[in-house]
Amino acid sequence: MKILILNGPNLNLLGVREPDVYGKMSFDNYLEELRKKYPEETIVYYQSNSEGQLIDKIHEVGFEYDGIIFNAGGYTHTSVAIADAVSAVKAIVIEVHISNIARREGFRHTSFLAPVCEGSIAGFGLDSYELALQALRLRNRRHS
Repeated sequence: MKILILNGPNLNLLGVREPDVYGKMSFDNYLEELRKKYPEETIVYYQSNSEGQLIDKIHEVGFEYDGIIFNAGGYTHTSVAIADAVSAVKAIVIEVHISNIARREGFRHTSFLAPVCEGSIAGFGLDSYELALQALRLRNRRHS
């Protein structure tokens, strides 16, 4: 499978920003571990602080890749444009939140993104990405 991990604003600061909440591991180090653990999967990574670049990346890969694991950061709940992009592509999109689920619960009721994704995983820290990857693998096995 070919999977894009797509991270939005400030997720390039993992390991530095609020390490007591998000941990001390950088995303680059985590990605290296994930690739070692799942060598049979092609995992592509992209991060941007720009909403337009996130949308461009969804459109660029959304008809070719098997799945997108998406942590939209600050755009998660507010972006109608990102939700439209996710709705337009064929790739399965799973939304990820690494922070405590209680911090996100209020937003989830007004989210534009959550309803157009295959699922949402929240509150498991960086392990959320691995859970999303496993969900994509399971779904792919069922449909192949």
